[in-house]
Amino acid sequence: MHKMTRKILLVAKRDYLAAIRSKAFLFSLVIAPVMGGGSFIGVAVMKAKPDIQERHVAIVDRTGVAAATVIEAAGEKNADDLFDKITGRQLNPRYVFETAVPDDANPNAQRLELSDRVRRRELFAFLEIGHDALHPPKVADPDKTPEASRVDYYSNAGGIDQSLQWISGAVNTGLRRVRLAQLGVDRSRFADLLDSAKVQTMSLIARDEKTGGIREAHKKSEVEGFIVPFVLVIMLMMIVLFAVGPMLGSVAEDKMQRVFEMLLASATPFELIMGKVVAAVGLSLTSSAVYVAGGLFVLQALAMMGLAPLGLLPWFVVYVAAEVMVLCALAAALGASCASPSDAQHLAMPLFAPVLIPMFLLTPVMQQPNGVFATVLSLFPPFTPLLMMMRQAMPGGVPAWQPWVGLVGIAAWTVGMAWAAARIFRIGILMQGKTASFSDLARWAVRG
Repeated sequence: MHKMTRKILLVAKRDYLAAIRSKAFLFSLVIAPVMGGGSFIGVAVMKAKPDIQERHVAIVDRTGVAAATVIEAAGEKNADDLFDKITGRQLNPRYVFETAVPDDANPNAQRLELSDRVRRRELFAFLEIGHDALHPPKVADPDKTPEASRVDYYSNAGGIDQSLQWISGAVNTGLRRVRLAQLGVDRSRFADLLDSAKVQTMSLIARDEKTGGIREAHKKSEVEGFIVPFVLVIMLMMIVLFAVGPMLGSVAEDKMQRVFEMLLASATPFELIMGKVVAAVGLSLTSSAVYVAGGLFVLQALAMMGLAPLGLLPWFVVYVAAEVMVLCALAAALGASCASPSDAQHLAMPLFAPVLIPMFLLTPVMQQPNGVFATVLSLFPPFTPLLMMMRQAMPGGVPAWQPWVGLVGIAAWTVGMAWAAARIFRIGILMQGKTASFSDLARWAVRG
């Protein structure tokens, strides 16, 4: 047993030292936080220097009465939203509205003319208020609202257009004022009737396990509810990809150069694959230490240390090590079954599926972190590291038993994958001339 452990550690030491001395590893270690930090710096710069250029919007009002109240409501929103209440600095662009006489004879020609003005940047956008927009009919499917009852917004903006929400607020306020006036409500009562209450998101009340007292709820912030969990998951994903990514090609290249044929004289296939897995885990933990230390340093410098999820760091390390062990064992097996490094690259997508698929599921998981869908997916071993990490970092947390059950599943999954990978690796490294098919891999894993 001692002899086998020694051989595993020798292989791990060789691979680990070769990896950390490579320019690729040093480059990835530096470029990832630079890219991630650069995006946050970019957002901060955009907030520090917002686009405050005037935005001109034309209104084609087919009701004949709504345009004036929409423009009035927009003017009030400009007064409320334009400047910072404390510093007086302008934060948002001023929206300037103009009216266009509806061309009922040829509406498409008018839409084309206004669209051309938007393209020439004479207008930011234009609105068309349908003839029946004040009293639209009730329909089961909002997408099937008749054209005459719609308010259409035409712009050249991208898919994420924050101005739409601002303009929609002014339009709806204006339309409601017209309806109230038609019902005979005094104009002096409009502000009181249309005033809205601010809804503050709060955490759940819980009992303190140490004292037994009730912990009061606190306000949820965007940082607490989204950014911290998202950053943790992205960091976990990057560390795993950087540690596992080179494994496919390097194993295939060593096989092609017949390196393994020499190593097999002094080590078994199991010792070789375990050595490579241990080296990759060490590499990922090195990256984790650098990123975590750097993140804590930045938070300390910004006086935001309270946001650091220190209680989750042990789980973060466990999830990184578990994900890397599983994927590296599989990568070594797949690489050994390939005839060349180029063939190995074609297997990258199925190899990284346990990391990439959860990334597409983050939105529903974040919306209902303790729902049935999120709970079941996070207990499915291939997805547990990323999704359980996300759920644990959310303000509500998860029941105490779930991470441990997930950890048992990860352990069983890791052992099973390592066992199958070792059987595939044992046959694949001695196979020359062709790349194995998935049916071959399944047969080798079952029969050895």
